[in-house]
Amino acid sequence: MRLLQPERLSAPAVRLAIALLVCLGTPQACVYRMTIQQGNFLEPRSVDKLEVGMTRSQVRYLLGTPMVPDTFDLDRWDYVYYLKKGRVHGPVHRRLTVYFEGDKVAKVEKEGENVAPKTDPVSNSRSGV
Repeated sequence: MRLLQPERLSAPAVRLAIALLVCLGTPQACVYRMTIQQGNFLEPRSVDKLEVGMTRSQVRYLLGTPMVPDTFDLDRWDYVYYLKKGRVHGPVHRRLTVYFEGDKVAKVEKEGENVAPKTDPVSNSRSGV
């Protein structure tokens, strides 16, 4: 009579079993966190072109329409931006406020982290210039 011997597991099967145990042991490690982006993303080049004395239509052409217009103060436009990438990075908050007197820009305020982020230079280096 021959005794049954336990079969040995292959290396990939062992790795898979360990990975499953690790994921089950730490359920938060396996949860995907979406990137959340809200508001008006403004290109730094466009923000740099903004000048005191521009008309409302020039600002609208350059930056676009603010996401939420202020119903109480028609002479103030707020461009708000929020970005949250996964769980590792902290959120990025930016706000650009344009104040008008009459139909002309009177003052511009910038707030937040990385108010004017640098554009990615990789796109320029690929063109071979």
